[in-house]
Amino acid sequence: MPVAPFSALPPVGPLGPGGPVGAARGRLLAALVRWPNLLIMLLSLALVRAGLLLPDRPLGASLLAPGFGLLVLSALLVAAAGYIINDYYDVKIDAINRPDRLVVGRVVRRRTAMLAHLVLSGTGVALAAFLSPLLGGVTLGAAALLWGYSARFKRVALVGNASIAALTAALVLLPELQLQTGNAAVWRYALAAFLLTMVREIVKDVEDMRGDAQHDCHTLPLVVGVARTKWVAGFFLGCLGLLTAGAVDWLARHQQWLLAAWLVALVLLPLAALAHRLVRADRRHHFRQLSTWCKGIMLAGVLSMALAGGVG
Repeated sequence: MPVAPFSALPPVGPLGPGGPVGAARGRLLAALVRWPNLLIMLLSLALVRAGLLLPDRPLGASLLAPGFGLLVLSALLVAAAGYIINDYYDVKIDAINRPDRLVVGRVVRRRTAMLAHLVLSGTGVALAAFLSPLLGGVTLGAAALLWGYSARFKRVALVGNASIAALTAALVLLPELQLQTGNAAVWRYALAAFLLTMVREIVKDVEDMRGDAQHDCHTLPLVVGVARTKWVAGFFLGCLGLLTAGAVDWLARHQQWLLAAWLVALVLLPLAALAHRLVRADRRHHFRQLSTWCKGIMLAGVLSMALAGGVG
């Protein structure tokens, strides 16, 4: 796709007609690396380490440790590189599904995007390998999976969904792989992250059907239809509900009332509401709303780690 001179581009989003072009470009470049998602990743890593794994250590000593800082930087660099390579391969699809957020090929040249991906990814893997061979191997695998997802896997039913879900779970596990505390709770959180991400990725496939159908994608709704896709999403949602209910029961029996109440009010009940909305969803904007619900539930789950110290 030819790259238009930026001076010829119209303002984007809330800037409206006549808005500052420089500000519009800045917003688009920030959107390229999905900075809100990176902030959520940063929060997740911090809460896993300080809330789950090292609850008895002073917060500053836990989060400001140089090794942890390098781990966080490594993960965020690889994630940002993954977003860039995803947009690199999705220029034509995004022009249909999300034209207002199109960056690669419009603001950033494709060659520049590829170079940025390689530099960020390579730096992230090198930092992780400096910390330990295990973290280096995991990070290299994540970078390779992000490339494979962008180039091929996302166009295959369930394969792309499972790839992103596995990467989300791996992010939760990174601090444990660094510290190797043997805490079992972090693995349950990782499983919950996998299941909820599967639901959200399947919902997003339904939302993006129009663009995917025009570019030879074989996502789940295009292969089996929307009705059956909702059953598959419901299966993963049901598994997550059972996992959360089991955790609430265990917490109640061990008198961990605050965390149990948090999970009921901000995770379990919203999951039930999400299931109800999933059954009734039949328009694109319905599935966009479902995706937003998934984000909210995931944030509530991440924040619950602050209350989970000592739960193993």
